[in-house]
Amino acid sequence: MMDQPQSSRPWHAQPVEQVYDTLNCTSSGLSPPEVAERLARYGENRLPGVKPRPLWRRLLAQFQHVLIYILLVAATVTAVLGHWLDTSVILAVVVLQAVVGFIQEGRAEQALAAIRHMLAPKATVWRKGERQRIDAAELVPGDLLLLEAGDRVAADVRLDQVHGLKVDEALLTGESVAVDKSVEAQAEDAPLGDRLGMAYSGTLVRAGTARGIVVATGETTEIGRISGLLDTLTVLQTPLLEQMNRFAKYLSLVIVLAGAMVFIAGWLFGSRPPVELFMAVVALTVAAIPEGLPAILTITLAIGVRRMATRQAVVRRMPVIETLGAVSVICSDKTGTLTRNEMMVAAVVLAGREYPVSGDGYIVDGRIGDVAAEPPAPLLEPLAQAAVLCNDAQLEHKGDQIQVLGDPMEGALLVLAAKAGLDTKACSGQWPRVDEIPFDADLRYMATLHHDHQGHGVILLKGAPERLLTLCDSQLDEQGGVQPLRPEQWLQQVEILAEQGLRVLALARKPVAASQVVLASDDLASGVQLIGIVGLMDPPRQEAMEAIAECHQAGVRVKMITGDHALTARAIAARLGLRNTERVATGQELDGLDDQQLLALAQEVDVFARTSPEHKLRLVQALQSAHGVVAMTGDGVNDAPALKRADVGIAMGVKGSEAAREASDIVLLDDNFASIAAAVREGRTVYANLKKAISFLLPINGGEAASLVVALLIGLTLPITALQILWVNLVSSVVLAMGLAFEPAEPDVMRKPPRSARAAFLDSFLVWRIVLVSLLFLGGIFATFQWALHAGLGEGAARTLAVNTLVAMEVFYLFAVRYLDSPALTLRGVLGTPTVWIVVLAVTALQLAFTYSSPMQALFATESLGLWPLILAPLAGVVVLLVLELEKRVRRPDPRTGD
Repeated sequence: MMDQPQSSRPWHAQPVEQVYDTLNCTSSGLSPPEVAERLARYGENRLPGVKPRPLWRRLLAQFQHVLIYILLVAATVTAVLGHWLDTSVILAVVVLQAVVGFIQEGRAEQALAAIRHMLAPKATVWRKGERQRIDAAELVPGDLLLLEAGDRVAADVRLDQVHGLKVDEALLTGESVAVDKSVEAQAEDAPLGDRLGMAYSGTLVRAGTARGIVVATGETTEIGRISGLLDTLTVLQTPLLEQMNRFAKYLSLVIVLAGAMVFIAGWLFGSRPPVELFMAVVALTVAAIPEGLPAILTITLAIGVRRMATRQAVVRRMPVIETLGAVSVICSDKTGTLTRNEMMVAAVVLAGREYPVSGDGYIVDGRIGDVAAEPPAPLLEPLAQAAVLCNDAQLEHKGDQIQVLGDPMEGALLVLAAKAGLDTKACSGQWPRVDEIPFDADLRYMATLHHDHQGHGVILLKGAPERLLTLCDSQLDEQGGVQPLRPEQWLQQVEILAEQGLRVLALARKPVAASQVVLASDDLASGVQLIGIVGLMDPPRQEAMEAIAECHQAGVRVKMITGDHALTARAIAARLGLRNTERVATGQELDGLDDQQLLALAQEVDVFARTSPEHKLRLVQALQSAHGVVAMTGDGVNDAPALKRADVGIAMGVKGSEAAREASDIVLLDDNFASIAAAVREGRTVYANLKKAISFLLPINGGEAASLVVALLIGLTLPITALQILWVNLVSSVVLAMGLAFEPAEPDVMRKPPRSARAAFLDSFLVWRIVLVSLLFLGGIFATFQWALHAGLGEGAARTLAVNTLVAMEVFYLFAVRYLDSPALTLRGVLGTPTVWIVVLAVTALQLAFTYSSPMQALFATESLGLWPLILAPLAGVVVLLVLELEKRVRRPDPRTGD
């Protein structure tokens, strides 16, 4: 993008005349030569395209992982051994991993394309005294852009003419209510949501008309600046993949060093020929490599993705499902995420007394007042009448959903009237509108003139309380009569409602003669009666309150980051049950903080208001720098950079923007914050199951490797061949470990604090368990192998028994590892889950084929066994289970007795 016009002061802070001078344009519009010259100088009004990575490079990136390298080494080893079937199996696992990663990843750059689609394809301009319809790409700084209801603003403009203009800026600011615009200049440091003289590219005109001077196009617009932020961000690696990479590096180093040491020791002190010794070390390497671990990792994550789909959450990057289990902070946008993004009247004040209004969003079920205080009936009818008649919105029923056609606040007034018992359609028919004064930002009120069919007339008003109080000279009392106005009392009530974070409107009326058919501002000079005031809010979601409480119980802090006003943010945060709601930090306050100060504030404060996309991004980065795993939720374009930067970006699928969805890792199809708590639960379950699977697989490899090391060092026959080890690692171990991937969540999973993302993958307990179980497996393998040799069964039959013993110990160890800290010898532990018994039966059938099938005997050098030798295998498994149950008992005393 070429240089855009510069100004010493922000555009929103300049008077309109100064903007004309700076951009060298006039109110008659640009001429064709001027347009051509500026188009050549500033470029088209487009966001720059991003060249996607070539498919081959994306595919190649899937192989750049240490675990993949280990699998490729295993494939090479088996190829050297001449076992091409096993080589093919290992390579198939590698290809499967790469294909899954290729499909799941590489889509973050689509966020930029999604934002580009939001730019309006057409625009109406005023050029050289003529109205023209042009492609939005042809807009240039200095153009006069004409706006009307329904238009999407095509560039950033400084407004110079406004007629009742309301602009929905939720995608940029998060505010749920359309903003009333004016032509007045604002303070230089005014946040984006308070720049009333500006209309920004990508926002939507809800009502009114306007004209504005184009001051920024393409990537220099606010939406273009957000696009630039997205372009500079990188997607973080998940904690699990970081841990797996570290683990794989250490494991590969240990395997190589152990193999070298065994080869040297065997060469110096043993009697085996070097070639035979080398092939034995190759077998040791195959035994030590957990070939099934990547497959189990993929399967477990895929199961988590499927479970999340049943909870209305689509996971776009598979590894991120596990990251949810480590989340320590959830940063959430307010509008549409924690709240319904539907306005609702929460309180009314009649005759100086406040009455709560119950209900939820646009649903008409609810009431005005409570058991302790019912509003006066004589006041409800004029209140409801004004709410319905001085109103341009409509409620549309679509199945179970209610949508507002028009301004959300006017829709909320219609719902209020229905709660007051008024038939809104009948009322509109009985009191047709004769004339009106449309809402105007300068007048700050709307007025309508109505006649009924009995010869009565009335003027109804709604607007800013401060403005209507200057027009009214009386108020309605509890009996519906008229008494002198007490403005101080009403202003106090307005302040009370505002402190609750409510947007306040006043409603008034003036009876007139049926002969009056024209309405003018002069008609409101006297005789106006104040009916009451109403406080409106975007109500918090009930399920969000429950989910926040569950997150707090799980040790996860929830922070609200919104572009809305501080008072509104504090009030909603208090209703939601957030902590530390007394302190609200604003974007203006954040601008004055360096990174260290921001870090301290981000850890202390839970509510942030009037924030920009840069503020949200800085807050996420600050929390991450404190070693936190941060999830960010949002629905607007302004949330997209923070969504992409966060460890877990969660976008709203129903009311969210396409840009937010494409920048995220997870999309909620029901826009329900409660789904996030469920996702955290699922992430913790996935991690727990992965840990169980690793606790299951590594001791098996350890026992296999130890048996080979012992045999090599003391000069004994190898109890298991490399090909038989591959059978165990790639078939029976993987099938059994799959049963752990389906384990349900443990009862206390959401009562534990989040795990540290920097915690070692192999903690002290897991290392101890690997050592203990490896020794048990070593003893079982060697005991049965040596017994078989001494019983005269022959080397092939002895190895067959050793393999069956290894698999039987795996089966019994599977039941022990399902409960790492609690006893497995319980009714629940023995019964297991259907999946556990399915995999046990499957492995039993495979082992029978391995032992007795002629093709398998030819391939793996196995021999048929009688019943008596084969019964030793499950007996060894029982010993493993009993020893581990005893170990649990010693390591974890009985909580009922304390000993």
